[in-house]
Amino acid sequence: MRRLAIRPGAIGDFIVSLPALESLRTDYFEIWTASAHLPLIQFADRARSIVSTGLDLLGIAQSPPPGLVEQLRGFDSIVSWYGANRPEFRDLVHSLSLPFTFFPALPAWDSRVHAVDFYLEQTRLIARSIGDGVPRISCPVRRGNFAVIHPFSGSPSKNWPLANFRALARELETCMPVRWCGGPADPPLEGAVRIADLCELACFLASARLYVGNDSGITHLASAVGTPVVALFGPTDPAIWAPRGQRVEIRRF
Repeated sequence: MRRLAIRPGAIGDFIVSLPALESLRTDYFEIWTASAHLPLIQFADRARSIVSTGLDLLGIAQSPPPGLVEQLRGFDSIVSWYGANRPEFRDLVHSLSLPFTFFPALPAWDSRVHAVDFYLEQTRLIARSIGDGVPRISCPVRRGNFAVIHPFSGSPSKNWPLANFRALARELETCMPVRWCGGPADPPLEGAVRIADLCELACFLASARLYVGNDSGITHLASAVGTPVVALFGPTDPAIWAPRGQRVEIRRF
């Protein structure tokens, strides 16, 4: 069987769906996702950015991008979180007799199910096997003796005060060096390591002895590479969105 999985979303959303994506593997398995996520995909036969395929123009342009429909027809199964909330997109692909199965991209606002389990439950009936539900990204690097602090997230409301992070850094520095981390879109932070490539960033985080951060995609990335993580949660619910792993400690603020 040839299967395609289409998974848009932010870094954290993508990482918590990794166990579900991996469960969908078939004889030939392809993933289309955001371009930034491509370096993190280690179990597919091919990974492509959604934009590079022209899928984002389907239903918007006057005619489908050349070759796109033929490519989609080359799959026996297409599992898509892309377009799930767009009835016109769903109607179009069904009118083209394309083998799409749509799943909601995010848990309901009143959900009490962890996001990893939410995605795994979606794929359970068509998956060949289900693992232990822990997102994992392999980075063959040696663990160092330093801590990483990433004091940002996708929303200021989820951020522990920077002054608190600085105080914590001073305490940590009594037993190990501290390196600050910031994403390309994060606010300025003097001395922060900024690595745009997620694979390189993952390996940097994997080499740390400890990671501390807010509820963010980078915190999920640190957990997925096996680094001990202290994840700080404010308004979001860790029962749903906490990084999953044996080396994760959750603190509320």
